[in-house]
Amino acid sequence: MGFFQDMIAVFKKRELVFIESYKESKDVYTFVFEKEKDLTWKAGQHGLFSITHKKIKNPTKPFTIASAPSENVVRLTMKINDNPSDFKKAMVELKQGMTIGMSGPLGSLNVNDERPTILIAGGIGITPFRSIVKQIEAEGDGNKKPIHLLYMDSEKSYIFKDELDAINGSISTMYLDSRDKLHQEIDKFSNLYQNNGQYMIAGPKSMVDSISSYLQNNSISKKNIKKDAFYGY
Repeated sequence: MGFFQDMIAVFKKRELVFIESYKESKDVYTFVFEKEKDLTWKAGQHGLFSITHKKIKNPTKPFTIASAPSENVVRLTMKINDNPSDFKKAMVELKQGMTIGMSGPLGSLNVNDERPTILIAGGIGITPFRSIVKQIEAEGDGNKKPIHLLYMDSEKSYIFKDELDAINGSISTMYLDSRDKLHQEIDKFSNLYQNNGQYMIAGPKSMVDSISSYLQNNSISKKNIKKDAFYGY
C-alpha cells in the first residue's frame, strides 16, 4: 500500500515560499519555508524538492522534512561543505520570497505506537527523528511505548541537541561519538526488546547498511528494521 501511496504523492506538486536560512553548525544549514494550509505529512517522511529559480543539471533531490507536521513551517536541514553541489549552491542563494518545488510527501519511516522503538541516527540522519520526536511532544505522551534515540556524531556537533534535551516523557536520548559505543547501546536494547521492538536507522548509506547488518546479525528480523539512507548530492 505504501508504494502506491508514494506513487500518487509524487504527482502532488506545489511551491514552497522561502522564509529564511541559518546555520545549525559549521557545515549544517536549515532552510525554512512557509507551510500551506493543506500541506501535511507523517513525521519522518521526505519530499522531492526542486530548484526553480535557476537552471541546474539535477534540479530535484529527496530530503527529509525536519519539521513536525504540528509545526507551522517546512524545515529542510542539510550538510553543505566547502565544495557543494549545484543543488546546494542554489539552496544557499535563496532569498526571502523565492520558491522551490515540492512533490510528496513520501516514505514510511514512522513510529508504531504499540511497540518500543529504537531510533538510530548518524550525523545528519537526525533530521527525520527530529520530526518524529517533536510530533510526539506536540501530541502528548499518552500511553505510548518507550522511545530510545541513539544519536551518533563523530564530530560531536549534535545538531538539535537543545531541542532534544528539552523533550521529556517517554523519549530518552543518548549522544555517542563512536561506532563501538553505538554497538554497545544497540546490544543493550536488542537484548532487552529483541523482535518485540522496532528499529529505525537514518544517516549516510554506508552507516545505515552497516547498522542494519549488525542488527540482523544480532537476530533482529529484517521486517523490524526501517531505513532511511542519506546521499551526499
